[in-house]
Amino acid sequence: MSKLQTIIDDFEYLDDWEDRYRYVIEIGKALPEMPEPERVEANKVKGCASQVWLVAETEAGDPGDPVMVFRGDSDAHIVRGLVAIVLAATSGQKASAVENLDEAELMSRLGLGEHLSTQRANGLRSMVLRIKAHAAAARAA
Repeated sequence: MSKLQTIIDDFEYLDDWEDRYRYVIEIGKALPEMPEPERVEANKVKGCASQVWLVAETEAGDPGDPVMVFRGDSDAHIVRGLVAIVLAATSGQKASAVENLDEAELMSRLGLGEHLSTQRANGLRSMVLRIKAHAAAARAA
């Protein structure tokens, strides 16, 4: 079972927003720390109120559709959890699949969509746009 499917399954057991909120924080705590040398301005995601860093790499695969590998981190607990969820949905996927991610649908499936503040939702969108841009660039390379 994929990491994302495990997260989706776990969310189905959480009835109230407080439990989901705590689980998002737990997911974030499990995210590996990003090495300090990668926490640089070039890896920062613009448009996020908290600090968010994102690193993209590709693995061997179809040259026109490589497998994407992402690492991310944030200095805010809830945002770090959202980063972990997005990475679970995108890292290890082909670039074409990453480009087709519908983050609004994903957040809605997890029951988080209506609970994210406008600022967090905008930051999430900025991060996903950056991830999709990396995937598009990898497909074009």
